[in-house]
Amino acid sequence: MIPSLSLRSGAQLPVLGLGMWKIPNEQCASLVQAAAEVGYRHFDSACDYGNEREVGDGLRGVMDSGVCSREDLWVTSKLWNTFHRSEHVEAACRKTLDDLQLDYLDLYLIHFPIPLRYVSPEQRYPPGWFFDPEAAEPKMAIDRVSVAETWAAMEQLKQSGLVKEIGVCNFNIALLRDMLAYANDPPAVLQVETHPYLTQEKLFQFCREEQIAYTAFSPLGALSYHEIGMADGSDSLLQIEPIRAIAAAHDRSPAQVLLRWGVQRGTAVIPKTTKTERLAENFSLFDFSLSDAEMATIDGLNRNQRYNDPGVFCQAAFNTFCPIYE
Repeated sequence: MIPSLSLRSGAQLPVLGLGMWKIPNEQCASLVQAAAEVGYRHFDSACDYGNEREVGDGLRGVMDSGVCSREDLWVTSKLWNTFHRSEHVEAACRKTLDDLQLDYLDLYLIHFPIPLRYVSPEQRYPPGWFFDPEAAEPKMAIDRVSVAETWAAMEQLKQSGLVKEIGVCNFNIALLRDMLAYANDPPAVLQVETHPYLTQEKLFQFCREEQIAYTAFSPLGALSYHEIGMADGSDSLLQIEPIRAIAAAHDRSPAQVLLRWGVQRGTAVIPKTTKTERLAENFSLFDFSLSDAEMATIDGLNRNQRYNDPGVFCQAAFNTFCPIYE
């Protein structure tokens, strides 16, 4: 049984999940089924990943084969930027549910605090970042939509039973604090980039104090960003001596140490992998623990190194300056 984080409602969020970002479509179904057989019950998906139909095939296979029931699963998805206006939120959620072949989501998150102009699913799905990819110089088209408008529509999804819990991704303390002033149903979960090079201690402490459960994406650091040119090999946490020394002391892999650090400090972690053998390795986090000194050593690696930064990648890849962090 995977340990869990207790949400404000009493719901239990498994602290280890499988992230589906950048998982090739042809591998999704078999990977989801293999993960469930290892013991994973938490699967993290999103409209923008472009593979929810295949993830749904995998989830259906898991349930049909009797590995576990729907009630045993925790499935998260995310509202894409082009669907922030209130009139588009429910349709976007229903499209995700249809692709995942589910009646409800356990958790639905606003993916980014970046509203973009609406692109209909009939025109292009997933919509991506560009408003018109065929333009001579394609750009993002920023929309003027308040988080409050989008959040009210998210609350309606929960009231209607389409989703069990609602939350946000990539939000900072100022946005969260503002949300808490107007939300009838405060965000249950924050999902944000977190690893030993970006420990986010102030943000994490704020969430603890406000009873917002905290999920770390990219818990292995730069690994997912090497192949898309957003990090280089010198950034690898898996290769640095402090992590390798702690791993050797426990007869564990560096990845297991990084993930153990994440769950031991009180966050959920959602590593991704395309290798079935890594599923079992990443799952084996709960039969060892790190000492206080080892935790402090890893905490001390922080250098506020953010890899998933729209203020950088939106300008580089989408010809649009769109910062969300100072």
